[in-house]
Amino acid sequence: MTQYISKRVWIFFIVIFFLGFCIVETQAKQMGKEDYTMKLEIKSTAFEEGGSIPRKYTCDGADISPPLSWTQPPEGTKSLVLICDDPDAPMGTWVHWVLYGLSPNTLELAENIPDEKEVLDGAKHGVNDFRRIGYGGPCPPGGTHRYFFKLYAVDTEVGLNAGATKDEVLNAIKGHVLAEGELMGRYSR
Repeated sequence: MTQYISKRVWIFFIVIFFLGFCIVETQAKQMGKEDYTMKLEIKSTAFEEGGSIPRKYTCDGADISPPLSWTQPPEGTKSLVLICDDPDAPMGTWVHWVLYGLSPNTLELAENIPDEKEVLDGAKHGVNDFRRIGYGGPCPPGGTHRYFFKLYAVDTEVGLNAGATKDEVLNAIKGHVLAEGELMGRYSR
């Protein structure tokens, strides 16, 4: 009788171990590569992390893109993606800039990147929530809003034509992000 109970206990522990392993493996697969990415440092000479974005880069000024620079992306990077959005918009996150297909050798963007479909040796502009190609600066209806400039180093070419949306670009790079960085600026009206 003792041997029968002992076998049942061993079988119980083996089943529990196997189920636990399956759950951990499933969760690891669901997390994807994005949860294990390296960090890129992104900064601007126009404003500091958490600082005020100068009027020049907003709809109240010249509405031109700010200068940005970042650290070297990791080995294996085939392209870079830049997205700027405002999570404080009253109707949900508002997309201000979608730029993809940047060369991994690009380590900075000068201010005033042209609002054209293709720029910088083949990089492509997506459409922002102003329904325009290129950069659309901060233009909050009131109060202080945060603007996140997010840079992704990916191990693939994005493969989308100019005019893609933020969601289309993020779907195209899902599972391909090697490193990412973020710069947040604020603007008030």
